[in-house]
Amino acid sequence: MTAPVRLSVAAAASLLMMALVGCQTDGTDTTGGVVRTNEPSKGDVTSFGDAFDGLKTVSDVEYYASDQAVAEAKNQFRAENYGNAGALFFKATQLAPNDGGAWMGLAASCDRIHRFDLADRAYAKAFRLVGASPEYYNNVGYSYLLRGKLQDARTNFLKAYELAPNDPTVANNLKLLSSSVQNIER
Repeated sequence: MTAPVRLSVAAAASLLMMALVGCQTDGTDTTGGVVRTNEPSKGDVTSFGDAFDGLKTVSDVEYYASDQAVAEAKNQFRAENYGNAGALFFKATQLAPNDGGAWMGLAASCDRIHRFDLADRAYAKAFRLVGASPEYYNNVGYSYLLRGKLQDARTNFLKAYELAPNDPTVANNLKLLSSSVQNIER
């Protein structure tokens, strides 16, 4: 190595060391490990003299990191790009593990690419999050319909119908099931 190259490597190493030293704490952390937000205290005023009361703060906003991934995943699902939809729904479940809708979308995407083993795991997680909803039973019923397990599909469609008798999707799936039973091809 030439002298200028060694000097630049040494300078870069020194800068890195200073950055790392600046990140260390001195052990006098009085917050107890609590991360502070920019929430104003009661009675604080803005730089314009207004009170903060009534203003939306960060904690009031209903935005989740998975929102963008779920929106794009739904677009991919509607476009019948089930592999892409599954990947985006999986990303959403990693960003927000308690998002029941993302788990339902992941399960439905796995159904469409015939990865029923993955769909079953996603449905199990979704059930813990969304519970016994008509959407859940309808999706599980459709999963069984795709697998050719018509009796299991009927059981789940009927559970969905009991919870939402006026839901057109459930009614259509029951019609689809009855036509599947009548038109068996071997």
